[in-house]
Amino acid sequence: MSTAQRVPTYPALVRELADRGLLDARWRRVFEAVPRSQFVPADVWRQLPDRCEPVVGTDAWLALVNSDEPVVTQLDDGAEDGPGAATSSNSMPSMVARMLGLLDVRDGDRVLEIGTGTGHVAALLCERLGDERVHSVEVDPVVAERAAVALAGAGYRPHLRVGDGERPWPGLGPVDRLVSTCALRHVPYALVRQVRPGGIIVAPLARSFWSGALVRLRVQEDGSAVGTFRGEATYMPMRSHRAADLHQVERTGRVRAAGVDPARLLTLGFALYAGARLPGVRLIHQNTPDGAQVWASREDGAGATAATGQDVWQYGPGLLWEEIEQVWREYESLRLPDAERFGLTVTERGHQVWLGDPQAVVRPVRG
Repeated sequence: MSTAQRVPTYPALVRELADRGLLDARWRRVFEAVPRSQFVPADVWRQLPDRCEPVVGTDAWLALVNSDEPVVTQLDDGAEDGPGAATSSNSMPSMVARMLGLLDVRDGDRVLEIGTGTGHVAALLCERLGDERVHSVEVDPVVAERAAVALAGAGYRPHLRVGDGERPWPGLGPVDRLVSTCALRHVPYALVRQVRPGGIIVAPLARSFWSGALVRLRVQEDGSAVGTFRGEATYMPMRSHRAADLHQVERTGRVRAAGVDPARLLTLGFALYAGARLPGVRLIHQNTPDGAQVWASREDGAGATAATGQDVWQYGPGLLWEEIEQVWREYESLRLPDAERFGLTVTERGHQVWLGDPQAVVRPVRG
């Protein structure tokens, strides 16, 4: 068998997504009609755990485009001398299918997409609803222009705009559905107001803890938006929502014996609970042969690092790791609820994470 014959095909990918229950019959026809390859430029990168690797050669390009992987299409916001960080991509097809399924579009709906990217999601929505009912905004003018060319070349002409997706679309009025294809640190209330009562918002959130979570909200008559978390989702952040590196902590550390295995903390359910109980605490991790290593920090200079089977080091004011362990014990006492039991309410006053019921708000430890 030749190399070319071994390259996966787009129809096979669509069939796989349908077999996994991610595409109903109508969305399957839409995906089949809108090949991903029409929206992926020639120069792309594969996202590896520690870097972005250039994709070289037609077969390698086709293999990546026709796989269930994200395709990185821009590094360093287009700068030529950056560190090589991914800043725009064509999203993982299974995640696109999940998000469009959660969006639950109906014939006649108007949809606003935050983050045009390559234009592929906008094209899928155009195929499903018609060009006139699809609006998409992109902050990067170069990315936006490339998407517009790709969309026109594929025969789609949605309403496109270059601008900050965090702000309302002037003159657009309320839409029926809103989907964000970039991660948000919070759902801007201006976007909630862009959706009519009864409408649906689907967005990935970049929480303070290690996780990224997908949320589906329905806008209420009182102007709030309420809904539940729907699993993990890792997306590049909206540019105005990018998080800084871990907070600076004092270098003089205090050591104590190992306690809770940090590997146990790396679930989406705990991340949502702890993120609500300990706002402002950031946690990142890496897997190790023995389990996991985590680094935690807070704006006040408190920090901690812990690894499976090793001593814990704490820095700065207070005892941050003890606070995290206390929240873990609370989570255990609640019988380790899954992420799907958590929900989110967004109002003009802010966000509230809740467990099981919108009235059961998970409140911060401090304040």
